[in-house]
Amino acid sequence: MAEMYLGKTSNKPRVVIIGGGFGGINLAKQLKNKEVEIVMVDKHNYHTFQPLLYQVAMGAIESDAVGFPIRRTFTGQKNFSFHMAEAQKINPVSNTISTSLGDIHYDYLVVATGASTNFFGNKEIEHFTMPMKNIPEALNIRSMILQNLEKAAVTTNLAERDALLTFVIVGGGPTGVELAGSLAEMRLHMLCKDYPDLKADDMKVYIAEGKPQLIAAMSDQASAKSKDFLTEMGVIIYNDVHVTSYNGYDLTIDNGINIKTRNVFWAAGVKGEVPEGISQEAVVRGGRIQTDEISRVKGYQNVFAIGDVAAMLTTEFPNGHPGVAPAAIQQGGHLAKNIIHLIKGEPTVPFKYRDKGSLATIGRNKAVADLGKLHFQGFFAWLIWMFVHVMSLAGFSNKLVVFCNWIFNYFTKNTDNRLIIRYFDTETMMTDPKAK
Repeated sequence: MAEMYLGKTSNKPRVVIIGGGFGGINLAKQLKNKEVEIVMVDKHNYHTFQPLLYQVAMGAIESDAVGFPIRRTFTGQKNFSFHMAEAQKINPVSNTISTSLGDIHYDYLVVATGASTNFFGNKEIEHFTMPMKNIPEALNIRSMILQNLEKAAVTTNLAERDALLTFVIVGGGPTGVELAGSLAEMRLHMLCKDYPDLKADDMKVYIAEGKPQLIAAMSDQASAKSKDFLTEMGVIIYNDVHVTSYNGYDLTIDNGINIKTRNVFWAAGVKGEVPEGISQEAVVRGGRIQTDEISRVKGYQNVFAIGDVAAMLTTEFPNGHPGVAPAAIQQGGHLAKNIIHLIKGEPTVPFKYRDKGSLATIGRNKAVADLGKLHFQGFFAWLIWMFVHVMSLAGFSNKLVVFCNWIFNYFTKNTDNRLIIRYFDTETMMTDPKAK
């Protein structure tokens, strides 16, 4: 396609942002009222609050509650424009990006594309397991879980019923732990209510984690307590193991264990979403783009990367900063200041990450929190987790909806969001477009 200068045009320097995640959103906000023109491109027209995707998957909250329209976020910001398009290629020589709408010129380009699920090259596992990095994937998980429970309630094949009621989470990081806790609560509080012919003991939940500890990035206290919580809830945990194969029924772990299951959720790793056009010399471990101390991509002068896709390699963070929302938000805000410094010909300031702590919830009244030198487990940590996540949601309506859902779920030990809105074909592992 021919080059298109999409959005408002002016003589001001144009900053093009690929991605409407935490980093890209904060960068654009911090450039408000600055002498720049901002163009954001994303294949979705909404921002996703990924930390609560597992609750969408479990039917605890509605999918709309974790999404917020990007255009609404920037209502009234005159130097900002948004286009729903897929970024296809970066063209550094011409200072353009090729998109599904055409070519867009930039003076400064920021890659904030986030990360996708890393299956480590195993195509069989990629096909048969369920990732959870966006809202459609979370809804697919919800449909598959509920469909398999429906099948388990009526099948006369006991082996098939056991497989339908066996759930395996591969990966024991925050996502894996939180998903396992939610499944364990479903087993304890909901299963027999909704499916009287099934028993809690019929449902099994496993975690297979490659490291010696769960949520290894958190403190030893948090790791040990999260394992205690899950064990008390009946979750079977394998540490220091790796899943070697899964064909949709047989899951094999390298400790010799074989599990018959129809439900495998992959939370074992991520890789950066690197757009075509970035030199492979700039891509490091984990499929992340190497940057300098001001988030500038290695080998480029006016191309930057922030968030999960970026790897700012330092002595303190030899593999890059953690792939969490606070890191992306801080990088976005800091880069906004440095772009203005560059435009004005002023010295730039190196990025310094401020670790505000880590949180993970396992279930009702069960959470772990590392806040600097302070470590909490149990009910108080759970309250902190709830407050932080509600306040971090975009939009007052989303905050209100999620909070009300949690209050209702807490007292009833149930939820009204377990709906199969769209059929998920467990044979093809795809949403069935013909389903009505």
